[in-house]
This record gives sequence, C-alpha cells and structure tokens, in this order.
Amino acid sequence: MMKAGIDQDAIVKMFSEATAKQGEALRTAVSDATLKALQGRELTMENIKKVLKSVTNAATTGAAQNVASPADVEAMLTKAFAGMDAALLQAVEANRKALQQFVDQGTSLQEKQLKGALANIEKMEDTFFATVTQATKGISGPMQAPWEHVLSAMKLKGTDTGAQATQTLEQLVAQTQTALRDSRAATAKTAQAMLDGYAALVSGVLIGMSEGLQSAGTEAPAAKTKKK
Repeated sequence: MMKAGIDQDAIVKMFSEATAKQGEALRTAVSDATLKALQGRELTMENIKKVLKSVTNAATTGAAQNVASPADVEAMLTKAFAGMDAALLQAVEANRKALQQFVDQGTSLQEKQLKGALANIEKMEDTFFATVTQATKGISGPMQAPWEHVLSAMKLKGTDTGAQATQTLEQLVAQTQTALRDSRAATAKTAQAMLDGYAALVSGVLIGMSEGLQSAGTEAPAAKTKKK
C-alpha cells in the first residue's frame, strides 16, 4: 500500500520480520524511505507531517506483528524514530542551502516567505515530536508503552534535526547581517520569483543533495579498484 509516497507494506514487512541485531538496517531503511517520500513533493510542513505519520504508522503495525520481546520492539521503534530524524536532518539542510541563495543575494530574512521558512525550520523538531505523538496517540496494547518510552527518551536527549535547525538559524541570521553591512542587494524581480517557488526550490536542493551522496558512494569503490 502506498500512502504519502511511502511503500507502507514494505516497512510493515521489514519491522514484522526484523531482529534486534538488525537495528541499524532498520534505521537506514526508514531514513531512505522517508527521504525518498519527501523528495517526491514540495517540501512544505503539511507534506512533511503526512510522510512522518505514514512512516510511523507502518513501523508501528510491523513492530506489533513481531514476536520479539518488548525490549527488542522498543529498540526497533527507537531506530524507526532515528531514521525519520536522519531524513528530517537532510530537509533542514536543504532549507539552509535554499535560504543561503537568498542571503547571498542580500535578500532580507524579513521577507514574508523567508520569515515563514525560518519559522518552519525553528519548529521542525516540535513538529516531528507532535506528529509522531499524534500518530501513536490512539495505540493501545503492547505498542503503547514502547512508543511512550521512545518519545520520552528522545525529548530528553533532543534530535539531530533540532540541533541542526538551531545552528542553521544562527548562521543565517549572522550571514544576513554581514550581507546588509556589505550592501549587497538582490534584483527584486529575480528574488520574488525564487520566493514564490520556495518549497519547490528546497525540494530540488534536497534531491540534488541525495544525488550527490549517491555519486560519492559509487565513485569510492571504483577508485579503490583502480588503485589495486
């Protein structure tokens, strides 16, 4: 079943058959599936919520079918959360790179669209927790306690997404101040055209980032073979 660009059946099957030793493989698979779904649409907060909810529901359904111990199931759900976190981290980075283009042109972060983008970055972690919490709210039975433990632990620890979001905001604000001091200004018509298509711009950046990582991953083995 496909929902929000996610092959939920594949995730359900993966979690239903997984063992505790496959935790890292689960994290990577969830991260890849989440990232792929985010790349398949404009990177708006509404679309991000839909993807996170779909992945959470699929992981929960699969884990509920697993015969592993409660502790192992909790470990699997922790990896599911970490996988979504890793994908959202890339979404924050894509926003940073897109916003950087405006900052480099001297566009003020007080522009309506950019203020909205910054606000979304700032609340990315809260949205992450809220969406997963809402998706697991109606759960009863053996999955309720594991998810509560996972969410409680991650709220205390904090997410990589939240840390990156904070750093991104600080960097962009500092760079904007520098740009204003240097009196750099964007061409109004060009800047407005980019602003109007901001969500699509970020999606394009996210796809480019993924393609870059894939390219780097395929080049390394080739180089190693050549050396031999």
